[in-house]
Amino acid sequence: MKFRILTCIVALLISATSFAEFRQFEEYDIKDEVVHMTTIKVDAGKGEDYLEGLAQTWVASNQVAKDLGQIEDFDVYVSRLPASGEFNVVLVTTMKSMGDFETTEKQFREFMKKWGEERREQNREIARKYPELRTIIGEYLLGEVVFN
Repeated sequence: MKFRILTCIVALLISATSFAEFRQFEEYDIKDEVVHMTTIKVDAGKGEDYLEGLAQTWVASNQVAKDLGQIEDFDVYVSRLPASGEFNVVLVTTMKSMGDFETTEKQFREFMKKWGEERREQNREIARKYPELRTIIGEYLLGEVVFN
């Protein structure tokens, strides 16, 4: 009998916590800043080849976008354990808000004026080799949670 009462009390306590409501804007909020994250699996022995191409394409173009104020920042992360897990490279771009995620025609023209058509063609040529080096695992749009 004591065991049955104790079991009921524990069940009530557990169910009471499931009714607790954790509300956005009251207990937490999500920052306006948006992080676009891409996870990539680079094939064994091809990491440096991929990073070399990335420096000329993704990194260089993001630097232009950052210089123009179109993005806040960007980063490339590599796993210190490249053979473990589903991905071993992470590309991160940070923007002020979701509104900055969409590129306007004005932003595109401004970017292309600085980037140049010649570099655009060079990027296409380099990027054609990417499928031989890597597989894109996932793409995410993240917002940082801030607890009140």
